[in-house]
Amino acid sequence: MSSSDKYKRQIMNDLAGGNVESLDDSSVKQDYDNFDDFANRSSKEERHSLFKNAFHHDKVSPEQMEPELQQAIAKIKPQERDDVAREFFNRLKKRGLSDRDLAKQLGLSTHHASRMNADDVSKLANFTYHSHPDIFQEVMADRPALLKFLSNPLVGAALGIVASKWLRR
Repeated sequence: MSSSDKYKRQIMNDLAGGNVESLDDSSVKQDYDNFDDFANRSSKEERHSLFKNAFHHDKVSPEQMEPELQQAIAKIKPQERDDVAREFFNRLKKRGLSDRDLAKQLGLSTHHASRMNADDVSKLANFTYHSHPDIFQEVMADRPALLKFLSNPLVGAALGIVASKWLRR
């Protein structure tokens, strides 16, 4: 068994056993049945509170995050993918980065969020994770559909705080 499998198994065992002493975040007041329930019923503030520290380069390196994002973005519904791309573009535009310039710089097939394919959205998400991690965190909190498809054990560990909220029942 690889060390990654052991690590993932340990995280899941700790969460299943209720071992959440290091995940004591009193800002989340409700229990959730599963991730979809959390994504649908939690407030924007709750998600921001939980995810603000989950996606940092010191916890999940860009090299580890890139393949995860590619796989996750390929799995989400096209409408959700459009929403994620639109949200990245809107927030990056506030930083002075135009969608047309980003499309050229990143080699995207289009600068229109609604016409982007999964590969385009992956490139945009990777750029944002590398260059503007705060925007990446905000978009992930605002558009949590993508998060349930991230599978890397390190990503799973970063998101363990969410799982602990519905497993503590």
